Amino acid sequence: MSELDRAVHALLVPGFLGTTAPDWLRRRLDDGLGGVALFARNIGSAEQLRALTDGLHGANPDVLVAVDEEGGDVTRLEAAHGSRHPGALALGQVDDVDLTRRVASSIGALLVEAGVDWTWSPVADVSSNAANPIVGVRAFGSDPDLVARHVTATVAGLQDDAGIIACAKHFPGHGDTDLDSHLELPTVARQRSVLDTVDLVPFRAAIAAGVRTVMTGHLRILAVDPDVPATLSRPVVTGLLRHELGFTGVVVSDALEMEGVARGRGIGEAAVTAVLAGVDVLCLGGQHAGDEVVATVHAALVAAVRDGRLPEDRVAHAGARVAALAGARSLPHDPLAPMSFADGVLAAARAIMVDGRPELGPGAPLVVRCDPAATLAAGARPWGIVAPLAAVRPGVTEVLLGPEDDLPPDLPLDRPVALVLRDAGRHAWQRAVESRLLATHPGSVVVEMGVPVALPRAAAGRITTYGASAASAQAAVDLLTAREGRRTR
Repeated sequence: MSELDRAVHALLVPGFLGTTAPDWLRRRLDDGLGGVALFARNIGSAEQLRALTDGLHGANPDVLVAVDEEGGDVTRLEAAHGSRHPGALALGQVDDVDLTRRVASSIGALLVEAGVDWTWSPVADVSSNAANPIVGVRAFGSDPDLVARHVTATVAGLQDDAGIIACAKHFPGHGDTDLDSHLELPTVARQRSVLDTVDLVPFRAAIAAGVRTVMTGHLRILAVDPDVPATLSRPVVTGLLRHELGFTGVVVSDALEMEGVARGRGIGEAAVTAVLAGVDVLCLGGQHAGDEVVATVHAALVAAVRDGRLPEDRVAHAGARVAALAGARSLPHDPLAPMSFADGVLAAARAIMVDGRPELGPGAPLVVRCDPAATLAAGARPWGIVAPLAAVRPGVTEVLLGPEDDLPPDLPLDRPVALVLRDAGRHAWQRAVESRLLATHPGSVVVEMGVPVALPRAAAGRITTYGASAASAQAAVDLLTAREGRRTR
């Protein structure tokens, strides 16, 4: 293998399928692969995960093992049952930076136990578009200063407390979009002055806090570069992030196979253009994992260098940043303990807002759950209140509804009913279900586990959790079953 082949490998962070490292991945680790991305599909148990990460580090001591662990709705380590940690929107609702730092340090402690080096968190987007299909509860809120202080607290909890590399995303801000960049190319039409006073505020705070990596978003920023997505834009990555904001750490792309960047140009061309723009690390294999994807990107970068289109020193500088990131890994002298699930529930309960009287009456509860399609960021994960509710109220049954389903006409009138929604503000079909259900079952309790609707509708009681983590679900059940500790307005 040539020095150029090895130098290009240092810029790649691919994913893979299965719970053990495949042969192709081990070969590329030998060839100097810069990192490996883990997803829920790679995790079977805590013991298996640690064996996997130990094996990856054993094959290449300099490799960075990365995972997309945000807590809340987006969890990889606890995907099987849901996160013990409340998500960003719930933490922003509480607005206690000490709590946010503690949650981040707890996530960091889990990552340390797992042998992971790097998490692609926190989300630094300012949630300023109610129709946003991909940010939602992953953002701390809609106020840029609030988001900034919680991004700062998260960076401190991950990096300073736990020794885990943090990553502010999705630069320069995915909050004012109404498209999912996994599927399409969103456009941000804000004026530059609004970018400065809204979207860039949390990223400036993250940089000031010493965040070591920043992830670019696949979105077109008209005020900076109207022609290409931010990941491929030299004015955005080198001009705005490097020169104006003064970021000197590692710039990592969001997954290159996402349609927001790959459509119309292919993943190989996207990779070359991203590195030319100033991106140091290319994330691969979130959706399309395997050696073929890595080989395509590697070949495109090598060819671009040999053709003179991509300067070899650009590859060398990016590789040097990656090596410095790996070489500076350090863990605290006194490793932290993760939060217990009970502590996570207490944290989630602080965010909950209650309208009316949300306690379920006597009898076996009936849960009607509106289940929208899972986003590609979060993946298909267990969520809802049935499991924790069944632990304390026997006889629970659930009716699951999708966008095309009608509310069954024969719902029993003699059972306590809980309607569980998720982002009803974005889904008219969920609001229609709520309206029909309350017309026949006015004593129902409504539980919103996503971004809440601006104006609550009439119901016996309404619980808003600001997220669908396992901790938030348990906190909601504690209220439904009349346990103490709720916060009302």
